[in-house]
Amino acid sequence: MCAMSGGVDSSVAALLLQRSGHDVVGVTMKLWGGDTDTGCCSVSDVDDARRVAQQLGIDHLVFNFGDDFDEHVVAPYVRAHAEGITPNPCIECNRSVKFARLAERADLLGFDAVATGHHARIGRTPDGRITLERGADAAKDQSYVVHMLDQARLSRTMFPVGGMQKADLRALAASIDLRTADKPDSQDVCFITSTGGRTAFLGDRIPFRRGTVVDTHGSRLGEVDSIELVTVGQRRGIGLPGGGPKRYVVDVDTGSGTVTVGTDADLLRGELVIDHVTWVDEAVTGDVLVQCSAHGTARPAAVTGGPGSDSATVRWREPQRRTAPGQSVVLYDVTNTRVLGGGTCR
Repeated sequence: MCAMSGGVDSSVAALLLQRSGHDVVGVTMKLWGGDTDTGCCSVSDVDDARRVAQQLGIDHLVFNFGDDFDEHVVAPYVRAHAEGITPNPCIECNRSVKFARLAERADLLGFDAVATGHHARIGRTPDGRITLERGADAAKDQSYVVHMLDQARLSRTMFPVGGMQKADLRALAASIDLRTADKPDSQDVCFITSTGGRTAFLGDRIPFRRGTVVDTHGSRLGEVDSIELVTVGQRRGIGLPGGGPKRYVVDVDTGSGTVTVGTDADLLRGELVIDHVTWVDEAVTGDVLVQCSAHGTARPAAVTGGPGSDSATVRWREPQRRTAPGQSVVLYDVTNTRVLGGGTCR
């Protein structure tokens, strides 16, 4: 079963599987029933996937997981903002829908494996353990967003394009005139439109509350119209006049309706705690590299927590900017090639 989003990566994934001799069926997940103009859930995307499947001569199915998407992705996204947390909905979609519900459906229908177009790689250690590794194209690497996959899930997963450079992938698609060869990559959350944005989406679902902006000493500096739209590290749109020293959000407290701002130095932290930790294989302690955003730089740290714990502490080798609560924190080995595990910043 090859998950086909209607983009070029999953189109080429299906092509490579077919050329390798696999019996491939393309599957498109219908996840979001509302307006979309930025992501991978539009009617045109479903049509693109179907047409590519026709070009390749493979069957194509559409699964409606809209209820699961609402429950596990959209509702937590809205709830998190109401609580002053910055969620990562694409990762939750991978965790709870794409690599959970799709795998269940694959088992039900008798498929041997589920393939996707993610730029990540699966390998094996000399003793046969499965590894999850960065994609060959560093600029397109997506190992961060699939960090939650464990040994059982990886044993039934394939990433056919993980070893390719994106330019070569597009060239291959163009060589057989796949309709998605020149299609731009999806960059944004599928249920947030480019016209209304996050403000319109959340404004239809939760009441916005004004918040008081204070400095690190508690002195009042101004107000924000919607504390639910403020996140740690934010600089613009926090109700302060221009000029003067740069100020950044260092804390958001929706309970008291307070946004605390400070200097860049006030953002620095020596450690962070992650919850809901999952491991690709055995739990790890000691030296790691830690990445706190999809396209961020992995920084050296030491991790403690270990077996039997749902939480872990990351201690930076050098202080780093505070990571917004709710963001995924992914641990790599010291070579920066292999995913060890990850969790959610507390």
